[in-house]
Amino acid sequence: MPKHPKTDRTLVIIKPDGVQRSLIGEILGRFEKVGLKIVGMKMAVPTPSHVEKHYNLDPNWKRLVGEKAIQSYIKKGVKPPSDDPLKVGAQVIERLKKYFVSGPVVVIAIEGAHAVPMVRKIVGGTEPLSSDVGTIRGDFVLDSYVMADTDNRAIRNLIHASGSETDAEKELKHWFKKDELISYKLISEQILYDVNMDGLLE
Repeated sequence: MPKHPKTDRTLVIIKPDGVQRSLIGEILGRFEKVGLKIVGMKMAVPTPSHVEKHYNLDPNWKRLVGEKAIQSYIKKGVKPPSDDPLKVGAQVIERLKKYFVSGPVVVIAIEGAHAVPMVRKIVGGTEPLSSDVGTIRGDFVLDSYVMADTDNRAIRNLIHASGSETDAEKELKHWFKKDELISYKLISEQILYDVNMDGLLE
């Protein structure tokens, strides 16, 4: 019997700018209101090595982000800092490390049906400027790739959210010990997942 989507899990990190702007409750509320459940949460100040390992859990991430960045430079008519995607990807990771270690972050394990795509839909696109209104990044941030490149820094977009189920599994293990994730039931799950919604009337 296939695994039910209601047990899907993903990782969300509220980055230092989200913590500093007192948006923790607002961000958590967006996930909870749609029916997702928090099964693990902690505050931490990550080390540079922990952040670097996080972005290298997928061995292709550095190359892929480098290729994407190079294409973005070319599209804007700007000469890329290098033609080598691995070098550009390494520069992106260096910027992200500075960003992530600048203050506390809130690390959250989220469970619920289609957790990975649902969270990413709520969060919005990587660049706040082009994120849709109604998403977290579209509603609460005005940063852009142009500003980040001009200032030689990572884009400030409040949140990290796992990009795939495979990424989520690796990232959850990287940030949480097994006993830090809690399995429990919420009353609302009877409405969300119970086939017949039995027992609502006495």
